[in-house]
Amino acid sequence: LLRSSQPLTGHNRRRCPEDEKILGTILDEGERGFIIDTRSAQAAKQARMGGGGTEPKSAYPQWRRLHRALERGRPLQESFSRLVEACSEPCVSMDRWLTRLDGSRWLSHVKAALSTACLAAQCLDREDCKVLVHGAEGTDTTLLVTALAQLILDPCCRSLQGFLGLLEREWIQAGHPFQLRCARSASSHARGKQEAPVFLLFLDCVWQLSRQFPFSLEFGEELLLTLFDNAYASAYGTFLCNNEKERRLCKVKESTHSLWAWLNQPEEKQKYLNPLYSHNPLVIWPSVEPQSIQLWQGLFLRWIRPSQHLDEAWREIRRLVEGN
Repeated sequence: LLRSSQPLTGHNRRRCPEDEKILGTILDEGERGFIIDTRSAQAAKQARMGGGGTEPKSAYPQWRRLHRALERGRPLQESFSRLVEACSEPCVSMDRWLTRLDGSRWLSHVKAALSTACLAAQCLDREDCKVLVHGAEGTDTTLLVTALAQLILDPCCRSLQGFLGLLEREWIQAGHPFQLRCARSASSHARGKQEAPVFLLFLDCVWQLSRQFPFSLEFGEELLLTLFDNAYASAYGTFLCNNEKERRLCKVKESTHSLWAWLNQPEEKQKYLNPLYSHNPLVIWPSVEPQSIQLWQGLFLRWIRPSQHLDEAWREIRRLVEGN
């Protein structure tokens, strides 16, 4: 499983011998690979005018390109904002609530992300093929797909330690621009041009996996909520800046504490563990049918829906498991 930014072919259809050599040496003779582009074919074609584009088929004969359009940027941010507004409306009828929920299109984004991740996972697991994922810069929907595909395929990534390692590798070190994407919350009237809840979309997809496979993930909803809160406002330096270069220039590691170190403390770690967890060595294939994708009430309705009874239920489950 590989990830990259888009090739810079431009409108002159330039070629890059180094890129062609890298992808050529990955495949053995007679092998084939898949390039999953998280843009629509039309968007990828338009990117040529700005210097971007796609891999020319003639230069990559063993690779087949598949387009799976995932929204990014302003459309995703507006979808998130509409959902937050719908969830914040105090008195609303059932019909109006369902209309506003559907109108936000948030659950459609969740479905699209999971579907694309499943496609990457199927190419790897069932077709036994190499997969390259890219979008534009390779730091947004590209990371969303590669991280979810690893969760689906690799049981190690579904442990608490493995999941935190996945976040560090696929989001922090790979350069997801947290400072730009998570500058303000969706409730803010002032919105930056580059804001987009891509990381939140990833966390929502992980929550969908945890709901469909309640025994397969070692961590629970509380960890996902903590990660969401810290991505937007944190006492730690883990999500600061936009990339590794900026973090080094700002001396983030020397000047701040790590969120991972805090979460790994024994007394803290216990709060985030799933008491029902049982190591599952198999691939977990999520359903993306409409009835299987649900609103993450623990996040979007947490200021409306009291969590007292759920918290009590989890404490009782933990007590019963530890008792046995």
